[in-house]
Formats: sequence, C-alpha cells, structure tokens
Amino acid sequence: MPITVLQSMKLGIDVNRHKEIIVKSISTTLLLLLKHFKLNHIYQFEFMSQHLVFANCIPLVLKFFNQNISSYVGAKNSINVIDFPNCVIGDQPELTAESLEAGDNAAYCWRNLFSCINLLRILNKLTKWKHSRTMMLVVFKSAPILKRALKVKQAMMQLYVLKLLKMQTKYLGRQWRKSNMKTLSAIYQKVRHRLNDDWAYGNDMDARPWDFQAEECALRACVDRFNTRRYDNGNSKDPEYAPVDNNILSVLGQTVELSEDFKRYYETWLDREVFSTKIDWDQLLKETWY
Repeated sequence: MPITVLQSMKLGIDVNRHKEIIVKSISTTLLLLLKHFKLNHIYQFEFMSQHLVFANCIPLVLKFFNQNISSYVGAKNSINVIDFPNCVIGDQPELTAESLEAGDNAAYCWRNLFSCINLLRILNKLTKWKHSRTMMLVVFKSAPILKRALKVKQAMMQLYVLKLLKMQTKYLGRQWRKSNMKTLSAIYQKVRHRLNDDWAYGNDMDARPWDFQAEECALRACVDRFNTRRYDNGNSKDPEYAPVDNNILSVLGQTVELSEDFKRYYETWLDREVFSTKIDWDQLLKETWY
C-alpha cells in the first residue's frame, strides 16, 4: 500500500521519537543501577563498572557525543496535536503538514537534554579516580568532543562536561592548557576543588601509565574475591557472612547444647559471682547524667 507524504513525515518523526525514548530509558536505567550499587556496596558498583568499561561503554558514549549536540538537544521530534494530553482532550484537529512541521514550542527537547546529562554522569562515575579509564578518555580524544558539548547552555550539563575535562587536563599537556584558558577558567568557576588538586599544573610524566593495567587487575581481583565470599554457593562460603536469624521467637526456641564443664561448675559460678556479691541496687537504679 503506497503511503502519502503526510504519512511518511509522521512515520519519520515517530521513529526518531522512539530512538530518543530508548536512549533516555537506557541511560536512566544504567545511572540508577550504578547509584544503587554504589550505595549498597562499593564492590557491586565496581563490578558493574568494569563490565561496562570492558563492553566499550566509554568510546560508545563519546561516539554518541561526537555529533552536533546543540541540534540534538534542540530537535523537535514530536507532534503536538497527537501528544498526551492533547490527544485525549477535546476534539482532534486535522493532521496536516503544517502541524507536523510546527512541532513543540519549547526551545529544547527535555528528553534529549535529560539523556545527555545521564550519559555524562555515567561517564563521570566510570572514570572518577580511575587513572586507566581517564587515560582512555585521552586516547579516544574526548577533549574536543566534550568542548563542543559546552555549547549547550545548561548549567548541569556543563558541570558534568567540565568535570570530565578537569580529570584529564593534566594528561593533555601544557600546550593544550595554554590554548584552552577559557575552559580552565570555567572549570575554576563551576567545579568543586580540593586542597591537593593538581589538575591544572600536574605533569603528565607523573601519571605512570605502566601502573594502569595493574590497577585494573588488582580491582578485578578484589571484586572476584568479594563475589566468591558473598555469593558463592559452594563449600568455600565464609560462615561469617551467612544470613543471621533476626526473629526473636525462633532464636529463643532453638535447642542449645551445654558443655559438661558448664553444667558441672554452673552452681559454683552462680554462688561466687551472683549470690556472694553485694549489689547496691539504689546506686544501680540511680539515674546518671553525662
């Protein structure tokens, strides 16, 4: 069945809208998982982070940002007359080419802006305090890509872009810092600093790139040891981390086996430690304020 020009335009807008929704959903889910794992246990967070890094998440996110981000954020892939709640309120106007081209009246697409911020936050969580992953940003030439993202005039998005630029500045060399003084000034103004920060003047020779692989291997060993200790179903599971019964009725109802020495000397211990000891109950019950 041949489709008209109007149906073709509607289909194209709908396909782009579905792509935007998929990017928003995936980025939100990944960010929430990383935040939850980091709150629950740091090794759970590191386990997922390493899987994302090994699955080429960092170059994939950089490839996503290697486009005209201003146009992406300002894209209007929506049909206002059939969007919710307009589609269920009042009479439906006739769908024309003019109404399709009009789109939304907003200056930006909140969905795309939200996706960009989520992806930047994921990139920050994967690379923060990890020298090897920061060097991946340098190797993949992320600095010019991130600088183009600064054209989007939104405070939160610019903050996370500047954080990513800050952590790799000392690896980019003195010449890059000299020719990007505006970016360094923006980092000084908007990003939180610490007393021992050396990002603006640190020498890239201090980075010791030969230690980066060792850091990842050591982290992987710690994560594997944590998973084996906590979640292994074999006999190697540490009894110290077994689940604890917190039900008072079941705990009091358990049968406790007393040793022969305990049964033999219990009355002697009771007479010596309890009955023969004078206790000042008034002093014991007296309220004490510290």
